[in-house]
Amino acid sequence: MRNGKAKWIIGIDEAGRGPLAGPVSVGAVLVPKNFKFAAKIDKKGWPMTARERGTALRDSKKLSAAQREAWAAYMARHSDINFAVSMVSAAVIDKVGIQKAVKMAVGRVLRKLKSIWLSDSQIEVLLDGLLHAPKYYRQRTIINGDNLVPVISAASVVAKVRRDRAMLRMHEKFPQYGFDLHKGYGTVLHYKCLRRHGLSEIHRKSYLRNL
Repeated sequence: MRNGKAKWIIGIDEAGRGPLAGPVSVGAVLVPKNFKFAAKIDKKGWPMTARERGTALRDSKKLSAAQREAWAAYMARHSDINFAVSMVSAAVIDKVGIQKAVKMAVGRVLRKLKSIWLSDSQIEVLLDGLLHAPKYYRQRTIINGDNLVPVISAASVVAKVRRDRAMLRMHEKFPQYGFDLHKGYGTVLHYKCLRRHGLSEIHRKSYLRNL
């Protein structure tokens, strides 16, 4: 733990730990210490008050794809919000395992944001679940953080949005697997496609040894 008060907060979360295909994605959102996210947003990502009928920020799994995209638009246009995403491919996941792949992505995504603060003592990193940053960062891991801490919720959104966009691009290359529908997760449709077509180059072979 470093001395002194943090001036910046970084929220970190991941998306895509469980799918059978595609990368794992780690998102990081950097905001000033006392930053307040909008209470709600409209369909285009413009701020609304808590009493208006809009979408509140929460864990990306509890938002629709359209709602996630709206929050991503809100963050992209806000001058006080900086964010980055790092993805690790299925091939690397097969080689080093999912735990190490996520750890690699956490380190990479922090390095992507490194130029914004002057020293590591100025930031505090807040991570969801069992995630950890490199030891030299001031950090806290918060169970259920993607529901409880807005900046972690925001990180879960950017991680999920970027990964979903990547899987839509993969659908164009491998349309026979239906990646546009299930994004690589182990649905009935996905297993049906696997039995018919076998594994593609973006499938996680270490997850499918019994297929």
